[in-house]
Amino acid sequence: MNRLGRSAVRVSELAFGGSAIGNLFTEVTETQAHEAVAAAWQRGVRYFDTAPHYGLGLSERRLGAALRERPRAQYAISTKVGRRLEPSDRGGDDLAQGFAVPATHRRVWDFSEDGVRRTLEGSLERLGLDHVDIVYLHDPDDHAEEAFREGYPALEKLRAEGVVGAIGAGMNQAEMLTRFVRDTDVDVVLCAGRYTLLDQQALIELLPAALDRGTSVVIGGAFNSGLLADPRPGATYNYATALPELLHRALRLKAVAARHGTTLRAAALAFCAAHPAVAAVLVGARSAHEVVDCAHQFAAPVPADLWRELRETGLLPPEAPVPGEATV
Repeated sequence: MNRLGRSAVRVSELAFGGSAIGNLFTEVTETQAHEAVAAAWQRGVRYFDTAPHYGLGLSERRLGAALRERPRAQYAISTKVGRRLEPSDRGGDDLAQGFAVPATHRRVWDFSEDGVRRTLEGSLERLGLDHVDIVYLHDPDDHAEEAFREGYPALEKLRAEGVVGAIGAGMNQAEMLTRFVRDTDVDVVLCAGRYTLLDQQALIELLPAALDRGTSVVIGGAFNSGLLADPRPGATYNYATALPELLHRALRLKAVAARHGTTLRAAALAFCAAHPAVAAVLVGARSAHEVVDCAHQFAAPVPADLWRELRETGLLPPEAPVPGEATV
C-alpha cells in the first residue's frame, strides 16, 4: 500500500477503474459488475475509482453496492467533481457521451464551490457512503479559471473539514496537471493515457514536478484504451482508431515482449508502475475475467533484457525509469 502525498490515505498499487461497469460503450450486467469488483478484492485490490460521469451515476451505484459488505477501513475509494448531474426527460440514450445507459440525467459543467459540494453529496448518496477518501477535479481542461479559482479551494475546505482525506485533479493531459502540482497543495493527480509505452508526455514535466513536491501520481489508461492490450487493425488509441504508425509501434513492442517470454500487457503495466512518483496504476475492467488477467499481468515479472532492448531500439527513451531502477 502506498500513501498519497502527505495525506493519510493509502492505496493498493493496482487499482480498479469503474468506468467500464458504468456501461462504457457496451452494457455490463449487474452480476458482471459485482463479480468484477469481487474479483478485484480477492486479488488484493484496495483502491477503487469512479465518477458521476461514468454511466450517469451507474458506476457509483454499482461500486457502492459491490463494496457494501467490505470493511470500510480496508479500502480507499475516489470519485470526481466538475460534472454535476441534473434530471432530464429528453429520453434516448447516453451513447453520444460513451455510455450505454438511458439518458435520465444531463451533465452540467460546474466547478463552483456549491457545485463541488452538491456533486459530492450526490456521489455519497449513490455510493451509500458517508465519506470518500479521494476527490478529483474531473477534466477541467476547458474550465481552468473556475477550477483553480473555485473548485480547488472548495476541495481544500472539504479536506480541512475532514470530509475527504486527499484531493487532486484527474485529466487526459499532463500540462495542466503539472500546474496543479506546482501551484496548489493537491495530494495526488490522476494522469490518464499520458504515461504509457506509447506516450511519455508526463515524463517531461509532470512526474519530475510530482517527485519534487512530494505529490503522488495515479496512472490511468496504461493500455491507451486498448492498443497496448491487443494491438491489431481497428484497435483504439485514446478512444479513437489507432493510426497505422501507432499500430506498427505497438506490434513492435508486442514482438519484443514475446521474444523475452512475457506479454505486452505485463510490460505496459510494469512500465507505468516503475516511476517512483507513481502510487498506483488504475485499470478499468468490465468482468471478473478481465480483472483476473490484469492482476496476473501486473504481478508477472518482466525480464530486464526486455527494457534493455526497448531502449537500444529506440522504443523507449533512456531517461524513462524501468522496474529495478531505484532512481530516475
